[in-house]
Amino acid sequence: MRALLALLAALLAIVAVECVVFNAPFWRTLGASTDTNAVHNTLGPGLKRTDDGMLTVTDPTKAYLELTADGTSPYLRIDTTDESTIKQVRKQAEAESRTNGDKEVAKPLTTIHVRADVITKPDPSTSGGTSGDTPANTSGGGNATTSADGTTGDATTTDADSTAGTGDTQTTPTTTIGRSRSLNPAAERSHYVKAPGAGTVRLWIQEKRGALVPVTDARANVRVPFTVSWARVATMAVILLLIALWRPGSRLWRIRFDPASVRQRLAFAGLMAIPVIAIGASIVWQLVYASPLAFHIAGGYTYDYDQYGHVADAIIAGHPWLDLEVPDRLAATADPYDVPTRLQLLKDGVSPIYWDYVYYDGHWYSYFGALPAFLLFVPYRLLTGNMLPTAAAEQFLILLFVIFFSMLVLRVVHRVMPHTSLAAASLITVSSLLGSQAGYLIYRTNFYQVPFAASLALTSLGLWFWLGADTSSRPMLSIDRWQAGDAKPLSLPRLAAGALCIAANFGCRPTFTLTALLAFPLFWPQIRAVIAGLQSRSISPAKALRAPLAVIIPAIVVVAPLMMWNKVRFGSPLNFGNAYQFSVSDMTRFTQPLADMPATIWYYLFLPLRFVSHFPWLEVSPAPMPVWGYYEVMVGALFTATPLMLLTLALPFLCGLEMHGMRPWLMSCLMLAGVLIVFDSYVGGLGWRYSADFGWLAALASIPGILWLVNGREPDRSTLAGANDAASGDGISRVTPWRWLMRWVVALLTIATLAVAVLSCFVPARDDALIMNNPTLWHQVQAWFTLL
Repeated sequence: MRALLALLAALLAIVAVECVVFNAPFWRTLGASTDTNAVHNTLGPGLKRTDDGMLTVTDPTKAYLELTADGTSPYLRIDTTDESTIKQVRKQAEAESRTNGDKEVAKPLTTIHVRADVITKPDPSTSGGTSGDTPANTSGGGNATTSADGTTGDATTTDADSTAGTGDTQTTPTTTIGRSRSLNPAAERSHYVKAPGAGTVRLWIQEKRGALVPVTDARANVRVPFTVSWARVATMAVILLLIALWRPGSRLWRIRFDPASVRQRLAFAGLMAIPVIAIGASIVWQLVYASPLAFHIAGGYTYDYDQYGHVADAIIAGHPWLDLEVPDRLAATADPYDVPTRLQLLKDGVSPIYWDYVYYDGHWYSYFGALPAFLLFVPYRLLTGNMLPTAAAEQFLILLFVIFFSMLVLRVVHRVMPHTSLAAASLITVSSLLGSQAGYLIYRTNFYQVPFAASLALTSLGLWFWLGADTSSRPMLSIDRWQAGDAKPLSLPRLAAGALCIAANFGCRPTFTLTALLAFPLFWPQIRAVIAGLQSRSISPAKALRAPLAVIIPAIVVVAPLMMWNKVRFGSPLNFGNAYQFSVSDMTRFTQPLADMPATIWYYLFLPLRFVSHFPWLEVSPAPMPVWGYYEVMVGALFTATPLMLLTLALPFLCGLEMHGMRPWLMSCLMLAGVLIVFDSYVGGLGWRYSADFGWLAALASIPGILWLVNGREPDRSTLAGANDAASGDGISRVTPWRWLMRWVVALLTIATLAVAVLSCFVPARDDALIMNNPTLWHQVQAWFTLL
């Protein structure tokens, strides 16, 4: 009964919020007159109407539409050109661009920035005078300073502060300067803009000169329709579900986490079905609808994001270089890596010169590890005859990472604290995925992320095999089992499989091969037993070598061909060609300034979140450097965007916490994360994607701290972990107030971190901004909040 009442209360809350709060504009505008004073608005001198009904900006300082509002509705509706016309005009513009050598041609905007100002004349009967016939001009027009998404704050200015007129201030028109908004023609809800008050309304088009704006007119005195967004309803339901599952009184805190339980394994499979379905649907869409990602603008570089597809074609053709055209003037250039030389070639119209490709010895190459091309892109090309979309490959690899890393985290949780709850295990899994930068990798799907996703998946699986190599509690075949002295026996197939996966990182993201060092603290008891056995002659050399060879041979099998691939291309087994890439500088000479390293390390760990008052309530944070160097703008850092990762720093101080032999291994994860932070800061600079190199290691090192925070110390092996953990009916009566509070803190922080990860996808100024790649979705979500 309590569960049914809770469910009913949750449903009523969702219905109330959806129908009352999010539809408040509907209720406010029921009395709107819907009157309009003209078929078309009056255009300011900075706009010109085209034959197809669109608007061209000729002067941004005078680009406005003028209409009249009677005050019965605080909203405007902006009418846009129909989709068929927009598509036709865009198609014509693209054809004109191709005809004129890729020269840039104005296309209908998909994101339109507007601002509505209301100029109100005072009532002569109350002001004691007249106001004149000419409304005052607002200042700033289309040149108002805006944020990255074109948003400025609301402001109301009155009398002489906001007008061009003079005289009695009681007779001067009042101008209310609205908040800048953006809209998308396909997102109908985004067409409604706040403009409260009666009087003359000027709708400013805040776009650059020459912009082609698919707006026809604006309408005042409108009624906002009642709408139900099922995506919004689902979002609220998910939030309430997470709170219900993770609250301290939840039944999940009273169920022991048992990896051997068939029911829990089935439950895990069911939960993993969620990302499989969600990401799988996106993969299918990419396979059906994706087109080659290559574009060029006259006088600039050629951008081609199908690097792995070209590598696959080269492999099938039987040569190491890419089948891409090399201009004769580029081939004849003495020093093509010199940036001014390249810029002059571009200015002279030399094309194609590919951005972020390797140019070496007269051929184009890719400096990214070739293993994903061998395993995914080549088979797809041979089976279908088509090039595998890069986004589909990246999403497939990140899906594998989500599954394998979740398995790894749960195995570490069980090793560190065998008697804990499902609630603690699930919280740690979600927070670890967020700390590993899974959200960033799921969102950003171009070729830069492919090696990260591949290495994360391979490393997670490899470590899962290694952590499961301890077979002392399982009946095994004798050929599978290896033991030295009194150390625990190991599974040789699991050792070999783990080594194969980790060595394969050499063909993806080579820095991940350092994960092999984690074998030493993990298998140190066996290593020590082998050394002691050889010294005492109690173990034969042949038997002693079985385990090392099970690790070394698979590593050689996968690394040797990859080293030969490098040697054939660049003359050295360890040369991946990254020094020959065409990028922002001459990479054959460029190194990151040492003076930037302290700041870069700080930004990786503590770059603060930057909150703003408008959707999506986050912006990229500035990261000034002492000396110029490469950096990618970021929303936050490891410890600010995922605050539970701060418990990584507590690991060295949890000396009294029983970790069942996992402390040396977890400390090694922490130290390796530190090494990679320093390495990335020196070699790569500040890059959001580089956080994936070490975020997952920090997440693993944070596990004991989170377990300690929600459970306390493990009291014994007969009960769930935790000080005064519950065995009573309500689940919290025997939990100390401090532990109860900490469980709420961890649960709410995890939900907040998940919200930050989702909202960061909507930040306009980030790389691959959603407002540019999918403006319809961006504006549909923005419209949930902007009309309130």
